[in-house]
Amino acid sequence: MSRSDGTATPGRIFVAGAGLMGAGIAQTCAQHGLTVDLFDIREDQLTRADRQIAASLERLVERGHLDPGAREAARDRIRPQHTLEPVAAADLVIEAVVESVAVKCEFWAAVDALCPPPVLFASNTSSIPITRLAAATGRPERFIGMHFYSPVPVMTLVEVVRGVRTNRQTAEVIEALARRLGKTPVSSSDLPGFIGNRILIPYLNEAITALMQGVGTADSIDAVARLGFRHPMGPLELADFIGLDVVYGICQVLYQGFRDPRYAPCPLLERLVEAGHLGRKTGRGFHSYSEDGSIVATAEA
Repeated sequence: MSRSDGTATPGRIFVAGAGLMGAGIAQTCAQHGLTVDLFDIREDQLTRADRQIAASLERLVERGHLDPGAREAARDRIRPQHTLEPVAAADLVIEAVVESVAVKCEFWAAVDALCPPPVLFASNTSSIPITRLAAATGRPERFIGMHFYSPVPVMTLVEVVRGVRTNRQTAEVIEALARRLGKTPVSSSDLPGFIGNRILIPYLNEAITALMQGVGTADSIDAVARLGFRHPMGPLELADFIGLDVVYGICQVLYQGFRDPRYAPCPLLERLVEAGHLGRKTGRGFHSYSEDGSIVATAEA
């Protein structure tokens, strides 16, 4: 496929990781006419992703943003995969697995061995330097960061991050793809956290520290951000939405990358992650949640 400006865009996408981000990326690609292989080693995760995508598409139909025929066409374009073998047929691989250098590098080394040389690689990492991940492959020139924001079908920003060896053609293809998906690509330097999380994570971490020190309750801290800053969501609710394990992991990447104490994860955040209270996805974080994701109470930290 190609755009009117001559820049080729991939037609078949292999999305690795069927969590919140991977499912959202798969849905968005399918809505815009791309064939998607959605891979996860866990069958239950693929089942959850299918339900998530179906519910998201149904909401679009109910709101008049999508007709029923387009909904069904989008679902038909997504193929769940339990193995990596179909990756060899992809034009582009988008990785959205757990935010761990070791896990991501292991994944990319395996995929690199299966894919023909022309296949492009993009990581949805939210904080890990792209050059570090690209080094696990034999194609650093065709490796790039494509950081979507959650919820992917709604948020229009994509951070495009070139590693030290990423070539211009790869960046142009990914930027063209982002625009085809209805997103606005923004270029970021390849430094830990990129632009968004370099700004966001210290804000969330400081809100958690304020809670730990008794500056205010979780409800009060979130209310200040919503009512005083006009943010749609308070910092503690946002951390719960992102996933406290994800926030903790990004804090660690930032701290290890810069050795700046302002990025060190708050002890309260670490304690909740160790307890398995990861936010909305586990039903409890700084707040407690019902099955539909609405807040039912403020949890005792």
